[in-house]
Amino acid sequence: MPSAPADLDLRLVRYFVVVAEHGNFHRAADALRVAQPSLSRQVQRLEQRLGVRLLDRTTQGSHLTEAGRAFLPEARALLHSAELAATKARAAAVPGAVTIGYAGGLLVTAPVRELRARHPEADVRTRHLDWAGVHPALLEHRVDAVVAREPFPTGGLSVTVLYEEPRVLLVPASHRLAGKESITLDDLDGEPLVRYADAAYDAFWRIDPRPDGRPAPDGPLVETPQDKLESVAGGRALALAPAAGGNVARNDLTAVAVEGIEPCRVVVATRASERSRLVTAFLEAARSQLTA
Repeated sequence: MPSAPADLDLRLVRYFVVVAEHGNFHRAADALRVAQPSLSRQVQRLEQRLGVRLLDRTTQGSHLTEAGRAFLPEARALLHSAELAATKARAAAVPGAVTIGYAGGLLVTAPVRELRARHPEADVRTRHLDWAGVHPALLEHRVDAVVAREPFPTGGLSVTVLYEEPRVLLVPASHRLAGKESITLDDLDGEPLVRYADAAYDAFWRIDPRPDGRPAPDGPLVETPQDKLESVAGGRALALAPAAGGNVARNDLTAVAVEGIEPCRVVVATRASERSRLVTAFLEAARSQLTA
């Protein structure tokens, strides 16, 4: 006969996760702002509900048992799912609210101003995201629409193209290519370009492989726009950038137009299942204000 489903208290699950992450009941109790004896009792209640021991308690701290190691990732996923469910419920309960995301130095001031003018009763908020945050922020309902440059993951999303933007090459002011009106891809032979962790993003912004099939020379791996600029200014590598993003406010770098390469696209991304009238209104405002 199958066992009855476990009736789990999310508060107890959270207590266990915090103890597991700290490896010590005393530090976990401080983080949770509860008394240590009470925390220990609550974790024991969870173990009783599950019918297994999750933690071995020693004078040196607490350590996960085999059952605890198996339960920890599921416990984290359970807490995340609960938070996501709460976020979706709150969003559904406040249809007059919308959050507009923007990434990569793009501006949403004009369409947001138009949206607020058309819907003065609505609570219209904005939120800056980094490139890697566009997809999860939409799927987790932290934002409702995002203006960003491709490429980024688009599973479960709907994408509307606003305009195309040329790409330029960022070089040190003393570089051999600095001062040229424009260059071609052939001028980049042998020049390393900064690398990015995401494969699709890296391939697009390094043009890797090149049209003749050769791999692009490797530069240093960067994680932030600031790291990219420092790598270029320091002479470690060059970097392709969107034309608007090439206007960097530092006198040790310059941007050179690159002819004959695919431009990048500026888009509005929303959830594929989105039905909000405010999101629809923002799409109209973005087309009106940003495509010119």
